[in-house]
Amino acid sequence: MAIVSDVPGTTRDRVSTDAEWMGKRFLLLDTGGIEDRPGDLLWDDVRAQTAQALEDADGVILVVDALTGQLPADAEAADLVRRSGKPSVIAVNKADNPVRELGASEFYALGAGDPYPVSAYHGTGVADLMNGVIDVMVNKPDFVREGRSVRIAIVGRPNVGKSAILNAVTGEERSIVSPIPGTTRDSIDSRFEYEGHDITFLDTAGLRRRGKTEQGIEKYSALRSIAAIERAHLCLVVLSAEEFVTQQDAHIAGYVDDAARARVVVVNKWDLAPRGRVSRADAERVVRENLKFLPDVPVLFTSTVTGEGINRILPALMEVNGEFTKRIPKSELSRCIFQALGDNSLPYTGRLHPRIFKVSQERTSPPTFVFNARHAELIHFSYRRYLENRLRAEFGFKGSPIVLTFRTGRDD
Repeated sequence: MAIVSDVPGTTRDRVSTDAEWMGKRFLLLDTGGIEDRPGDLLWDDVRAQTAQALEDADGVILVVDALTGQLPADAEAADLVRRSGKPSVIAVNKADNPVRELGASEFYALGAGDPYPVSAYHGTGVADLMNGVIDVMVNKPDFVREGRSVRIAIVGRPNVGKSAILNAVTGEERSIVSPIPGTTRDSIDSRFEYEGHDITFLDTAGLRRRGKTEQGIEKYSALRSIAAIERAHLCLVVLSAEEFVTQQDAHIAGYVDDAARARVVVVNKWDLAPRGRVSRADAERVVRENLKFLPDVPVLFTSTVTGEGINRILPALMEVNGEFTKRIPKSELSRCIFQALGDNSLPYTGRLHPRIFKVSQERTSPPTFVFNARHAELIHFSYRRYLENRLRAEFGFKGSPIVLTFRTGRDD
């Protein structure tokens, strides 16, 4: 879930994921390392994120290094843990031989709970560690909400304001915001509740053009961003008003379309748009012309500096989620499709005449419709698009993809 690298400071934001151990469900948060890095321009922000994670947590796993032994930074981290007053244990990592396992006892001196020798690389000692976590957390309630959490990935090029939008929408500093491109590296899961909806935001690293993506951490960040799109139900595609739609913006929107995810487009940094030279209507027309493959997608204009348009993001996402999960009554679906067939008959292909016998909605998220037909393979792409347009005209599906599947046979 988190990018692993030998480079110190790889983890910057709080990275979270749902987890379960021995029937106990919990949210696990990984934080940036606690140490003095005066040359790192983002260090104060990393430390603030760690402090916020400690405040939010019900329990703490303090991770130390068996190879280096106890360091001043470990004592500083242990002091933060003790002052938080949260139940805690110590994971003595890299204890991958008997000598290092025995040396784990020196970390009792930190006063931050019992030390457990583990090797994350080899997967040893983790069971004992987690049993220790459960022991110190025994009186804590299970706090993972029941039901479906709506997963929303925030995607876009580097430095278009994805993390700033997450912070503005949730009203908290959940992601580090910096003018330095590439600040966000992991895909950061942030739980949030809005009008009874349980939402998980996935703030992602900016996606550069393939040739511009460097090896190492940035490469893995890009892979995590694409994986976040696959995990999401909805995607917030963020553009910049300074450039509107670049070729890379279209590529990113293409990833969202290929994954068949619902989507809302946000033109951020609207306060930086050249005033008097471009209207909102003109800008929206440019966006839609360049993203024609996202039909009827909502387009919002925002500024995280002035707050303009931020309050429209969550309502738009929830509206699109309703379209993404919409199920059409069978009778209305059949009426719509057979009316469309009557208005524009299926064309012959040579002597063969394709014919549609039946249509049904197989699933939602995305809305998927199955057509049983004779010679289904001969139904041309243009006619399939015609049927999709009729479904949209009749039932909406604003911001949602529609998947049409054609099968040969009646399937009665």
